[in-house]
This record gives sequence, C-alpha cells and structure tokens, in this order.
Amino acid sequence: MTSKLRFEIEMQTHDAAGIPRARVGRVTLPGSMGGKHVIETPIFMPVGTQGTVKAMSPEDLVRMNAQIILGNTYHLYLRPGHQRVERLGELHRFMNWKGPILTDSGGFQVFSLADLNKIDDEGVTFQSHIDGSSHRFTPELSMEIQRALGSDIVMAFDQCPPYPATPDQVRAAMARTVAWAKRGLAVPLKEHQMRFGIVQGGLYEELRVVSARDITSMPFDGFAIGGLSIGESPDLMQKMARFTAPLLPVDRPRYLMGVGRPEDLVEGVRAGIDMFDCVMPTRNARNGTLFTSLGKVNIKNARYADDPAPLDPNCPCETCTNYSRAYLRHLYVAGEALSARLNTVHNLTYYLRLMEQMKAAIRENRFDDWVESFYTQSNAQRYQ
Repeated sequence: MTSKLRFEIEMQTHDAAGIPRARVGRVTLPGSMGGKHVIETPIFMPVGTQGTVKAMSPEDLVRMNAQIILGNTYHLYLRPGHQRVERLGELHRFMNWKGPILTDSGGFQVFSLADLNKIDDEGVTFQSHIDGSSHRFTPELSMEIQRALGSDIVMAFDQCPPYPATPDQVRAAMARTVAWAKRGLAVPLKEHQMRFGIVQGGLYEELRVVSARDITSMPFDGFAIGGLSIGESPDLMQKMARFTAPLLPVDRPRYLMGVGRPEDLVEGVRAGIDMFDCVMPTRNARNGTLFTSLGKVNIKNARYADDPAPLDPNCPCETCTNYSRAYLRHLYVAGEALSARLNTVHNLTYYLRLMEQMKAAIRENRFDDWVESFYTQSNAQRYQ
C-alpha cells in the first residue's frame, strides 16, 4: 500500500561506522484544512494535552514557528469528549490551530496511571483521574477517538512496560503492542489521517530488534520509539535510542516519544531521529526553570531579584527582548499568570530554535562541530 505521507531526505550525515545518522528531511501530510501540511525535520512538537499548549494561544505558537503540536487521546476522551470535539469541527477547528496535529494513543497513560488501571490482552480498564469513573480502552476505541478528533498523525495503541522490567515483562508488552497494532490497523480512519506504529523492547537490544522487525512489517506511515525516558538514566536512554533508530526504515519519519531535555534532543538527532515531543519545556517554564543558550536558569532564585539583564542575551523571543530577569523573578514569586506565559514563550522558543540550529548545521555539513559547541556553551552534561 502506498502511503499518502511523503518523506524526503534533504541531507544525511554518517557516523564513523558508515551508519546513516543525523538528517534533514521534509514530511508532507495530506491535511484536512486548506491543503497539505509540510513539516521540516528534525522538529520538536509542543505538547497540547487537553487541546491547548498550556499558557499558549495558537497565535503564540505560530509566532514562534511551531510546525506541529500534540493532543492527548486519553484526556480529550474524558473531557470534553471526542464526539463533542468532532461535532464542533474536530480538534483543529475546536482549538483554532491550522497546522498539523499528532495525537498519542492513550497508551502512555496506561503506564503513567498504572495505579488506576488493569491491563489484559483485550485492552485496559481504568478509573478516570477526574472523577473515579470506570472506562475501558481498546485498540479499536483508541482509533475511533483519534478518528473523531481528526488529527493528522494517529499513534497506534501500545503497552509501555515499566522501568525496571524483566525480559518476560517486556516480551509480554511487546506481544500486546503487536497484536494491538494489527487490530488498530483494521479500523478505518479519515482520508487525511496517517498512522505511526510504536517500537517497544525496553532496554534490551535483542528485544528492540524483534519489536522493530514486527512493527515495521506493518503498513504504517511512520514509526516511533517508545518506552524510553521513563526512569532509566540519560545515558541508557540515549544509547538505546541510538541503537534502535537504524532499525527503522530510512524512508519513513522516526519519532522518539516523550524525550525532551535539550541534550537528549541533540543526541536523538545525532542518532538519526526526526521528531520529538515532551512536556519538559512547558512544565519547567511554569515551575520557573528556564533553558538558555548559556545553561539552565532557576528564575525563582534570589540572585535574580535585582538582575536587569535579559533572560538569554542570544534569544530573540518576546520574553528576552522585553523583560528582565528581575521582572521574571518578580512575576514568578508573586504567582502572576503572566509568569507562566512569558516563561513558556521563552522555553518553547529555545527548543524550536535549537532544532533550527541543528537543521542548519546538518545542511552546512558542520553538525559535529555544532554539537561540540552546544555542550561547551550550554553547560549541558554529555552522557557517552
């Protein structure tokens, strides 16, 4: 079956062993509002869990050149309900976002809300974190919810094993992920919707090989690496991402799910991964932790109370252009709503500019030098 998703590689680097790695590409999606969507990769996708990227308007996201955002199937199913969203014009119109949207499947909530659920081969029974009501999620329902939401990229329903997990636990999750992927593929979607499969396997290389073989044998439009950044050390996460990326088809987009420290994005791109998402920039912004070109800033610290300097002298965002560190600290300490907005504008701008810088470095054949400069300037810790 020919995919309606087009992925073109513009530039590709290779490591010392000759394995294709960091790359610049272009994903073209059919689109449902005003024609096709084009995404230039590598790309970071802001997370809009409940139909909003917290503290941001869609207009804010457009100004910072966000190309694609995420929605959360589990949360939108519970509130306001996927059928209501569909009646109101699907998620794009409901939230007034004209760009592409990727929806997760609800599978990660199976992992993160483990105390509220029970998993079996047919699906998951869980209690709502909102009111305690009981619900049943299956691969079929996950597809039906995402179909109603009208997202552009639909993720397969998978089981993410915990960390740490035994090989037998990981194998069981892999078997369910494969079976659920097949069942989900049998559910028709809307004409513009593309499907991504998810590779599991924990921290076991031999299981990643098996999972990648099984999932990539199915007619998905792209592939994701799941089950990382769930408690393991950064070096283990990065090594497994680097091992798994070459197992995925070179002519399909590769998505590393839920991984989001700046240095993890750098190492992910270096491994040959195209798409990333994480709540880290938005959540940390609301908690007063800001990412800058010179390292992290905890704006709540008293040392910034009289600091007239911009947050990041190398950042062109609204926050850094107009406001001082002293003012940002005041807003945070005073509990002002503007604090969340200005901090989030900066963190997301930093993340999106980081991806643009990597794209430029790959295109200009200086990516390795750029990586060295990144670690030197940002004081980020390298795990090698």
